[in-house]
Amino acid sequence: MSQESMTETADSTGLTQAKEIVARIQRLIITAALAAFGYGAFLMAGRSYCPGGFSGDGDFIDADGNVTESVPQCISLTLGPSGVIYVAIAVITILAIRAVHRRASTVADAVRYLDRAAASVVILAVASLVISYVWFWQIPIMDWDGGGTFFFPFPFGAVDVNISPMQPMP
Repeated sequence: MSQESMTETADSTGLTQAKEIVARIQRLIITAALAAFGYGAFLMAGRSYCPGGFSGDGDFIDADGNVTESVPQCISLTLGPSGVIYVAIAVITILAIRAVHRRASTVADAVRYLDRAAASVVILAVASLVISYVWFWQIPIMDWDGGGTFFFPFPFGAVDVNISPMQPMP
């Protein structure tokens, strides 16, 4: 075998290995983008509650059914994605690529770093969805009396709270 054909074989092997690593990096980036998109697209929910209402005479009533002069307050909760999760997905992706660049000594090491990062991104997105929904639906909104504190699923989801006076029905 000539020196030139041995060099071509070595270059071909190196190129094949490089292509494998680049393909895994592309897969990681696509996985991260799809996980971020899915997290944002599927993490939406809303709940509202108005303790009280109107009597047959058009007067306001409170949560206990007593006539009151004050307009009952309504609460509305809206669940949405948290920016912290988007940042975490980006950080996982960047750190995995840096780990390949700095620490991987073989193609197998590089592929392992990238595959673990892709799995971590998917697990983070799915876990954030599940935790956010479970936590959101466990918020005791029916016990709301016009004040108090709710604990939200930070950092997995963001909840927007809107408190407003009850609007009369047209």
